[in-house]
Amino acid sequence: MSLNVKTSKSYDAPVGAVFQAALGAIAGLEGKVVRQESGQGQIEATFDKKILGKVLGDRTHITVGVSQDDAKRSVVAVEAYPLDAIGRQLKFGAREGVVETVVSWFYAHLEHRLA
Repeated sequence: MSLNVKTSKSYDAPVGAVFQAALGAIAGLEGKVVRQESGQGQIEATFDKKILGKVLGDRTHITVGVSQDDAKRSVVAVEAYPLDAIGRQLKFGAREGVVETVVSWFYAHLEHRLA
């Protein structure tokens, strides 16, 4: 089983609104934005082991790309992986399901903000 998660979803909303909703979703999950390039539609963020009072066990790095599919649709592409205590990508020893949980929570918060 891979420790990395790579997904994408489409939304019926303009790129700018989806980008702002993604930033809001990261903030809502107590994430820390490491790098943000609004012109490129790219966000990099990290999440601690504990999100909204729930201890997940591993830190997570997430890269979000927001791009335009057509005139009214936007695509959100997410790549995520677990981090060790000093911020390096974990290659083994990560807890199963942590990264998937963070990504699913991110999408849930994003969709809530777009509704």
